[in-house]
Amino acid sequence: MTTIERQTHKLDATDQILGRLATKIATLLRGRHKSSFVYHQDCGDAVIIANAKAIKVTGKKLAQKTYYRHSGYPGNLKEITLETMLEKHPDRVITLAVRNMLPKNRLRQHWMKRLTFKNDSNG
Repeated sequence: MTTIERQTHKLDATDQILGRLATKIATLLRGRHKSSFVYHQDCGDAVIIANAKAIKVTGKKLAQKTYYRHSGYPGNLKEITLETMLEKHPDRVITLAVRNMLPKNRLRQHWMKRLTFKNDSNG
């Protein structure tokens, strides 16, 4: 059995469109850019994102796109717009976009562990 050589990719999210960036990240996390790619193995690379707050979206998505979460209790549906989410948690916007682009299987949690964010305000 061959060993998997992982690389680390550093991406700058400044002025990049959210969906296109998420597609690029999902490809790198899965390892689809490698010639040794296999569907049933985790052969992807690690990805570090810088400047997550500086991403762009097209159209009226800042005001119209809504994220929902529910605790399971009746009447406890929370909603937040993309604009508010970018102010409070810009890394969650990219994380949710990438997570929803990956296949819904047992490997998804392993791929997502290799997605990290660099906080530029702390250095």
